[in-house]
Amino acid sequence: MSWGTELWDQFDNLEKHTQWGIDILEKYIKFVKERTEIELSYAKQLRNLSKKYQPKKNSKEEEEYRYTACKAFLSTLNEMNDYAGQHEVISENMTSQITVELARYVQELKQERKSHFHDGRKAQQHIETCWKQLESSKRRFERDCKEADRAQQYFEKMDADINVTKADVEKARQQAQIRHQMAEDSKADYSSILQKFNHEQREYYYSHIPTIFQKIQEMEERRIVRMGESMKTYAEADRQVVPIIGKCLDGIVKAAESIDQKNDSQLVIEAYKSGFEPPGDIEFEDYTQPMKRTISENSLSNSRGEGKAELKFGGKSKGKLWPFIKKNKGAAPEDFSNLPPEQRRKKLQQKVDELNKDIQKEMDQRDAITKMKDVYLKNPQMGDPASLDHKLTEVSQNIEKLRLEAQKFEAWLAEVEGRLPARSEQARRQSGMYDGQTAPPVNNCAQDRESSPDGSYTEEQSQESEVKVLATDFDDEFDDEEPLPAIGTCKALYTFDGQNEGTISVVEGETLYVIEEDKGDGWTRIRRSEDEEGYVPTSYVEVYLDKNAKGAKTYI
Repeated sequence: MSWGTELWDQFDNLEKHTQWGIDILEKYIKFVKERTEIELSYAKQLRNLSKKYQPKKNSKEEEEYRYTACKAFLSTLNEMNDYAGQHEVISENMTSQITVELARYVQELKQERKSHFHDGRKAQQHIETCWKQLESSKRRFERDCKEADRAQQYFEKMDADINVTKADVEKARQQAQIRHQMAEDSKADYSSILQKFNHEQREYYYSHIPTIFQKIQEMEERRIVRMGESMKTYAEADRQVVPIIGKCLDGIVKAAESIDQKNDSQLVIEAYKSGFEPPGDIEFEDYTQPMKRTISENSLSNSRGEGKAELKFGGKSKGKLWPFIKKNKGAAPEDFSNLPPEQRRKKLQQKVDELNKDIQKEMDQRDAITKMKDVYLKNPQMGDPASLDHKLTEVSQNIEKLRLEAQKFEAWLAEVEGRLPARSEQARRQSGMYDGQTAPPVNNCAQDRESSPDGSYTEEQSQESEVKVLATDFDDEFDDEEPLPAIGTCKALYTFDGQNEGTISVVEGETLYVIEEDKGDGWTRIRRSEDEEGYVPTSYVEVYLDKNAKGAKTYI
């Protein structure tokens, strides 16, 4: 199967067909180019989408990403960013391996096609020239033969005429011979040109044209093969990123599987836990005997009709009244004493961490200035060492100021965590020294509380005008409290040397009484004897609670 033998007379059609092949290749290049633009646009949109939903730095959103569900969502955003990167890789590979290569190949193909068809036209022009020469020699031979015939006939006529002189007859005979010779020369010339033309024609149809058409056929077949290879490369560009895209999707699935609803619930507890116990029951106040009624030591206020309200809290009721205390709407105290114990501890810890970071930053700056000063001392031409003294002094003062600030907040934090003596009963309540106790009666609070629209309670207006209740203003003593009842036993798993105030030392294997469970701060309150009790780390003991004991929790 050869175009040179089968299509020897289809030069013009082959020219049109090869041009159509180049047009198809250019159309395919344009298709791939538009696909790469789509991939880049898609990748850009995915990146913008991922960026749009990323948490903003130093914002409340960043705190929300402590939860496992939010962490999984953040992982999904990061994976989508990588996913977008793979589409950029597809675009880059298609551009470099297909679009650029094919564009260069098309230019080479056009040049090759032009060269082949130029050779074909040149062969056509040559055979047409040979044909014209043949036709010209043929016409000349025909003309010379006719002239020779006319000259012969004229000679014979003159020779038969008796009136013609011998000289005229001789002249006619010579003319006839000349014409006859010219006819013979034209015949020989025509015969030679005919042979040459037949040879050129055989070369044209059986050699030149088949060779040219064969090259054109090979060129066209290479174009077809190249287009097929480009389509394979097109598919491979997608296939190469499939494993990485699969990993991105696997990462999203893994992030989804890492979601822990229990952990998120625990984070909610840690975020909002106040550390207080729910309010105890309010005892009935008997007003049927007005003369014998006395003001209860634990009453929130006197009855509405008895003038100015008094506010006295019994020791065991302090932690129980938090939900009914109107919050102070003024500026927050520096030591966060307006917050519940657990929230106050977190705020103080956060402040201490921030101050320590600031101190470290200033210390790094001081070290850098010191090194620069040493360089100036060794190389005075680089600068004056004395010029850095003012900056060094300023940084040192900042460090000292930050350290004093940090010590102040660390003292408050230590107080909250029970490492130092508490300034007030508020700190004792924060450290859990009397959690779980039952509140004694609170007098007259039922009729002096009014329900707010949202279901919470606020103090009556008349009481607000006389009494401002703050979380830090509880000053009663607890020295006369009765010992808490045991709610179970525990066995020490490890030896603990309780050196801080409020803790108790235990020996591995020792059995003790549990009087207060872990409130979520990692400490359990135990008793060895009536005069020896304190806190130990919950992880150091194995607790056995008495299910029938008051205050014991049941775990499923």
